Amino acid sequence: MIDIKLVRSNPEMIKELCKKRQSDVDVERLVSVDKEYIEKKAALDDARSEINKISGPEGREKAKELKVKIAELKEITDRLLEERDNLWALLPNLLAGDTPEGKDDEDNVELHKWGEKPKFDFQPKTHDVIGADLGILDLQRGTKVAAAGFYYWKGDGARLTWAIYRLAMDVLVERGFELMMTPILAKKRTFFGTGYLPFGEDELYKIGKEELYLIGTSEQTLVSYHDDEIIPENTLPRMYTAFTPCFRTEAGSYGRKSKGAFRVHQFHKVEQIVFCRPEESEKWHMECQKNVEDFMQMLEIPYRVVRVCLGDMGAPGYKKYDVEGWFSGFEEYRETHSNTNLLDYQTRRLNIRCKGEQNFNPHTISSTMITDRAALAILENNQQADGSVIIPKALRPYMNGQEKIVKK
Repeated sequence: MIDIKLVRSNPEMIKELCKKRQSDVDVERLVSVDKEYIEKKAALDDARSEINKISGPEGREKAKELKVKIAELKEITDRLLEERDNLWALLPNLLAGDTPEGKDDEDNVELHKWGEKPKFDFQPKTHDVIGADLGILDLQRGTKVAAAGFYYWKGDGARLTWAIYRLAMDVLVERGFELMMTPILAKKRTFFGTGYLPFGEDELYKIGKEELYLIGTSEQTLVSYHDDEIIPENTLPRMYTAFTPCFRTEAGSYGRKSKGAFRVHQFHKVEQIVFCRPEESEKWHMECQKNVEDFMQMLEIPYRVVRVCLGDMGAPGYKKYDVEGWFSGFEEYRETHSNTNLLDYQTRRLNIRCKGEQNFNPHTISSTMITDRAALAILENNQQADGSVIIPKALRPYMNGQEKIVKK
């Protein structure tokens, strides 16, 4: 959430922010309800203070009147607080001043590239064809057992993906991240607190009648780890990482961009989460970006970095970079990572505070370290004319020295 004091002191700026981010929150109503709530809450506090001062039989009648007044005021303040908080929760985050204009991912701004695109003396195949030919990626049986958008990694395909995740976790632990294993189901508050509700409800899988949802990223469980807690300032930064399966409905996904195992309902991911001091959030945003780019270089996957534009950034994000790996079969750069600075938007919603010389809500950084898409890029970029796939050197120690994947 945005600091309510900012909403009170500068409603015109918040209106402009909502207009820019295409949010239809009624800011005037929010300000009005907040003002009325403050007034009624003050009256309620005065009435409670007054009743506490009454003593003796002569005060009974007055106490009776005050009890009725307190009950009425409490009902009014509760209703106003609920309405105020519901409107407040719908406000998007603040936006970095240099965020590019644009409607969607086509308008993201390229910042730089790394690596040479592989050249082939044959027509390169897409990962789904390569995986099927090698017998390491089975989309058909994933559809049979679950639904379209689910798949099996098999044999050397499973070993390749495990190698990627093990290397990713080793790199992050070496760089100071604490390795976690988190739940893959979480309460509604977890998704509200991290900003995935109410904005992205159509992307979540809800479990039956339970108020539990499958996570779409371990960001949700790692940030909520400190829900309603006080973090000592001298323990910042807190850096967490976790490997989890992730579940997303991918509502509205179709066409060529969803071909194969690129846009699916279940995938796996290693995430980076940082809690830090507000004045250090830009620094840690860039540290997470460095980790991503270092790792893509270890995997020898050519990539480009783009600054995400206004129309492609979700409501909780303040500033965001995407990394797009090169996919030779598709002959294009495709998103493999997102790295977002969320300021204190999540920690306000989850009531996560820091106490020290000053009291404040820490900032959070949420950044993909790697997903299954890295394995897909490796299949496409490292394919050979004989159908085999060369394993990147950094992964070979995790695959008992194996240098290539061949059909068995």
